[in-house]
Amino acid sequence: MPQLTISDGAHYPVVVVGGGQAGLATSWQLTARGLDHVVLEAHRVGSEWRNRRWDSFCLVTPNWQCRLPGFPYDGADPDGFMVRDEIVAYLENYASSYDVPLVEGVRATGLEECAQGYRVSTDHGVLTADQVVLATGPYQRPRVPRMAERLPSTLTQLHSSQYRNPEQLPAGHVLVVGTGQSGSQIAEDLHLAGRKVHLVTGSAPRVARFYRGKDVVAWLDEMGYYAKGIDEFDDVDSVRFRVNHYVTGRDGGRDIDLRKFATEGMRLYGRLIDIAGERLRFAPNLRANLDHADAVCEGIKDSIDAYIDLLGIEAPEQARYRPVWEPEIEEESLTLDGITSVVWSTGFRRDDSWIRVPVFDGRGYPTHHRGVTARPGLYFIGLPWQHTWGSGRFGGVADDAAYLADQIAARRMQTGVRWIAGLPRATKTVA
Repeated sequence: MPQLTISDGAHYPVVVVGGGQAGLATSWQLTARGLDHVVLEAHRVGSEWRNRRWDSFCLVTPNWQCRLPGFPYDGADPDGFMVRDEIVAYLENYASSYDVPLVEGVRATGLEECAQGYRVSTDHGVLTADQVVLATGPYQRPRVPRMAERLPSTLTQLHSSQYRNPEQLPAGHVLVVGTGQSGSQIAEDLHLAGRKVHLVTGSAPRVARFYRGKDVVAWLDEMGYYAKGIDEFDDVDSVRFRVNHYVTGRDGGRDIDLRKFATEGMRLYGRLIDIAGERLRFAPNLRANLDHADAVCEGIKDSIDAYIDLLGIEAPEQARYRPVWEPEIEEESLTLDGITSVVWSTGFRRDDSWIRVPVFDGRGYPTHHRGVTARPGLYFIGLPWQHTWGSGRFGGVADDAAYLADQIAARRMQTGVRWIAGLPRATKTVA
């Protein structure tokens, strides 16, 4: 794949920071409109998928939802779920499918406004740009609670982004903290490998994999859920910061039922609230967490039933879920006897400290409308629920990229910006 190098002091009409799916989708749309730009990627294309996902990782949405602009999935298994290495290959092939002006191995370290528009500092020099698109994603710094410091130094502690496989961990029981998508799937991975798992639950909801003859994702797509803009919801913040539903695409796709794991020997607990020496304490909310996850799952089925009835669709009937296990007594404490490792599946936090432009709210979240900030020529892409459910995913980022490319083109016309001649530009080399 042709590569680019950059020169210190170069000026670009548009700089895109981040070469993941959001940055590449933006580049494709800019290229389609004839807009000159450069894409800066700190590592390699697909590095987030390559370096922060475990060995058995796979998508939780069907392959047909991989719809990057100009490059929809066209493999032999549209209803399957690509595994980690296939996802990396999909992105690498996408980057090779068009003349992407990509510079790999260049990290942006600072962004501020200047007379030319924006100054982008990197570990390879300083660039300026008329407009900048930030495609750095939401999963930047692993979040581990400070209480982890209280655990004995003899325990192996990993964040979910560092977990690869059960053999990576020492023999003994494993404590997994968190039941979002990563925590639930890692707990299953360990459980299937025969490891004794202690799983600390949270408030994440779950969703069925299949219902009434189709993948639930296919039903929701047909119902228009994924095309619904965030502005159509009554409480934008509650939607934007919603925890993802847990489910898996492993082995062709199936539900993740924590209650079933419990019948097979996995130990479940409520929220972790304290660590004191060799003892962990939990909130008495395990039953509430399980009931909430099931209620959300069944509520989604209710909406599918209503859709089927409204349109008179012929679909097979399916019995509803019945809980296979109930916690008789909620354990509120646990000693570390037998536990040798901890996997913290506690999410990520943003790190925008390098962005020295006033576009953040009191929580440090970028303020924007569909990725367009209040600072002229500065944009975000790839944020969860930036506009729709699919904004941060393979399924919806194309629409966001097209919208931003239109905004970028319109601003160029409004401001009368022309390519600046005589300034050093990127030059092509062969990787």
